[in-house]
Amino acid sequence: MVAPGSRVLDIGCGDGSLLDHLHRDKQVDGRGIELSMEGVRGAVGQGLSVIQGDADTDLSDYPPGAFDYVILSQTLQATREPKAVLENMLRIGRHAIVSFPNFGHWRVRWSLAVGGRMPETSTLTYRWYDTPNIHLCTIRDFTELCGALGIEVERVLSLGRDGAIRFEGAGGLANLLAEQAIFLLRRKDF
Repeated sequence: MVAPGSRVLDIGCGDGSLLDHLHRDKQVDGRGIELSMEGVRGAVGQGLSVIQGDADTDLSDYPPGAFDYVILSQTLQATREPKAVLENMLRIGRHAIVSFPNFGHWRVRWSLAVGGRMPETSTLTYRWYDTPNIHLCTIRDFTELCGALGIEVERVLSLGRDGAIRFEGAGGLANLLAEQAIFLLRRKDF
């Protein structure tokens, strides 16, 4: 989803694996922001440009249009203000790529309905009492938020447990059968 040679900000970049991949394979000019010092050290140790920061508070420091793509991979559900983070992403980047675990997946529904307990799946691996996930959503929830914010959904990949693409798009059975989703977004006014 990222065009070669683009300017990229990876929010919640961890040890910089994605940034490194994009730099090597797509020659992007990549920057990262990571909450944990351990992740920052790992990324900087690979020669990547990564700073310590918090998506909830530090994105407002970036100027509008500073990046071609702003990526938030498997981090949206751990933010305190997901709507504000999403708005900031599309303020500072022409495009946003957001991926998250789909809380509407049938295994999650089954766990709640039959077991009466918060689910644990391959993408929701924590117990309810130690999870960093505070804003779980479904593919349908996220699609509706994008519509309410005037965000154009350019592409959606709905993934299975193994990370393979199960569906192209967010409709139909994607909300029920996809364990994760990746959205390519842009503001309608660009």
